[in-house]
Amino acid sequence: MASHSGRDRGRVRVSWIGFFWFTLLFLLLLFISSSFPFLFFSSSSSSSSSDVYQQPLVAVKSRSPALEAVLDASATKVTVTRPAVSIRETVVFPDQTVIFLRCPPSSPWYTKEDLLCVYLSAKSPRNVQLSKPPFDVDGEDGGEQMVRCPLGIKGQRVSLALKSNRGSQLLPPTPVTHWDSLAYDALIDRDNTTIVFVKGFNLKPERTTDPMRFECIFGWDFRRPRFMFRSEVKSIAQEIVRCRTPLGVLNGSNGSSIKVSVRIKGGRTIQTIARPHNRASLSLPRQKLHEMCVCTMLRNQAKHMREWVIYHAHIGVQRWFIYDNNSDDDIADVIESLYDENYNISRHVWPWVKTQEAGFVHCALRARDTCQWVGFIDVDEFLHLPSGILLDSVLRNESRPSNVAELRVSCHSFGPSGLKHAPREGVTVGYTCRIAAPERHKSIVRPEALNSTLINVVHHFHLKSQFDFANVDRGVMVINHYKYQVWEVFKEKFYRRVATYVADWKDEQNVGSKDRAPGLGTKAVEPPDWSTRFCEVNDTGLRDRVLQAFADTNGSNLLPWQRGDGALAEVKSRSRRGRRQPLVR
Repeated sequence: MASHSGRDRGRVRVSWIGFFWFTLLFLLLLFISSSFPFLFFSSSSSSSSSDVYQQPLVAVKSRSPALEAVLDASATKVTVTRPAVSIRETVVFPDQTVIFLRCPPSSPWYTKEDLLCVYLSAKSPRNVQLSKPPFDVDGEDGGEQMVRCPLGIKGQRVSLALKSNRGSQLLPPTPVTHWDSLAYDALIDRDNTTIVFVKGFNLKPERTTDPMRFECIFGWDFRRPRFMFRSEVKSIAQEIVRCRTPLGVLNGSNGSSIKVSVRIKGGRTIQTIARPHNRASLSLPRQKLHEMCVCTMLRNQAKHMREWVIYHAHIGVQRWFIYDNNSDDDIADVIESLYDENYNISRHVWPWVKTQEAGFVHCALRARDTCQWVGFIDVDEFLHLPSGILLDSVLRNESRPSNVAELRVSCHSFGPSGLKHAPREGVTVGYTCRIAAPERHKSIVRPEALNSTLINVVHHFHLKSQFDFANVDRGVMVINHYKYQVWEVFKEKFYRRVATYVADWKDEQNVGSKDRAPGLGTKAVEPPDWSTRFCEVNDTGLRDRVLQAFADTNGSNLLPWQRGDGALAEVKSRSRRGRRQPLVR
C-alpha cells in the first residue's frame, strides 16, 4: 500500500514539473510574439523561405516617456510636466535648424507667434541661454508641423517653447542629426519594397552601385533601440535605396514609430528620421484620373506661380505637385489661393538641400496612380505649342508606337529682352528675345515605365528595358525657359539653388555648368550690358498666343494672373488667424 502511494506521488511530481516547463515555454512564446511583431522579412507576401531574415542587431531597454518643462518669467528655471506636443526630430542645415513636432490630432495649427526657438546650454539642458522667434512654421505629412529656427551657437541644444497665458512651455530637446548624412524619407512601393531616400554615400550620378555592399535596417529608435533588424538591399543609385520590407511594416502593425536606415556592411549606419509611409495602391488603376500632371521643385517663386499654373491649365495640364524647398516668400498662400480657385494643386514641404533628383523620384511615385503623363519642369519654364495642337493630342501622337514612354522637349533660353525691371504682365508676355540654339531638353514621362532604380538626371529618367524615348519636333512642342530674366530677379539665384550640382552660385564649383549664366562666374554683380544679353532671336510666338487666349473682356487690360489679389488676401487673413492647414494632399 505504501509502495503504491509512493508511485502516485511520483506521478504527481512529474506532472507538476511538466506543467511548470509547459507554462514557462508558453509565457516565453507569448513574450516573443508581442515583442517581435515583424520578426520575418520579405519583399512580398509570396516570398520563399530563402528570403527570410531573423537577425537582431542589438537590444536595450526602451526610453521612458518624454517630459515637458515650463519656463518661469525670468527664463532661468523650469518645472516639469508631461507634454501633449513633443519634438520628434531635430535636423541641422547650413542656414537653419528644422524641428519636427509630433502633434495629437486635436492640436491647433501653430503659427510663428505661438512658438519660440530656445537655445539651451549643452552642459545643463535646463539652462536657457537665448530665445528667438522662428523663421517659419510649416506642415508635413501625417499631421506633423515643421519649425524653422535660426542656427544656434556651436554646442548649444535647440528646443521650442509653446507660448500660453500661463507661461512658455519648454519641450525637451532631442539629439540633432545633420542634413548631409541622413536617411530623410521613405515610401513603400507596390512590390512591397521600401524606397529610402539617403544622403551621405556620395554615389556617382546616373550609375548603380553594388547592392551587396549595403543593408537596410529597420527599428524603433536608432539612438537607443529596443530591437533592430537587417534587410537586403535590392538596388542603390544616387540617393535612392530599394530595400526588402518587414511584414510587420507592410501590415501596419507598428504604426508610424518604425524607422529605416541604410548601413555599409562592416561600416557605419546612416542616421535616420525616415519612416516608411504612403504605401502605393497594390493594383494598377484601370484608367488614370489625369492625362497630364506636372512636378516641380522651387524656392521663392511665389511671384511666378499664378501665371505658370493658369497658363498650363489653359493648354491641358490637370494636376500640379509643388515641392517647396525652404521658401520664405508667400508661396504657401499663393498655392492655397489657387487651390481655393479649384486648381488641383498641392504643396509638399521638402526641406532637403541639393536633392532635386530625389524629390522628382518622390513626386513620380506619388503621381503614378493618378497621372498618365508627368512633366518635370521649373516654374520659369512654359510648354509652348507653336502649331496650336492641343496638349493631349500631342501626347497621344508623339507616344506612338506604344513603347514610347518619355517625350524629350527642347528648351529655348530667353534673356532680359532689353528690360530693366520685371514685366508686370508676366514672363510669357514680357520676354521675347532668346538664344538661337536650344540648351537642353526636359522630359514628360509615363511614371509606370520608370526603371526600378529610379535613376534620373537633369529632368529625365531611366526607363524599363522595353520602353524608349522620342524627341518632340520643335514645331510641335517646345519649352520657353525664362532663365535669364532682369537682374533684380536673376540675382536671387545667387543665394542658393535647388539644383543638384550647384548649391550656391558663389561656390567655385561646376563653373562650366549649364545652370550658370555664361560669362558671369561666381560674382553677384550686374554686368553693364545684362539687359541686352542672350538676345539672338526675336521670338514672340508664345506672347502672341497668350494675349489672344487671355484677352480681358472686362476692359481692365489685366491678364488672369494679375487679378488674384482678392483670393490671396483672404488666404493671408486665414493664415494670420492660425487656420491654415498643411497643403499636402
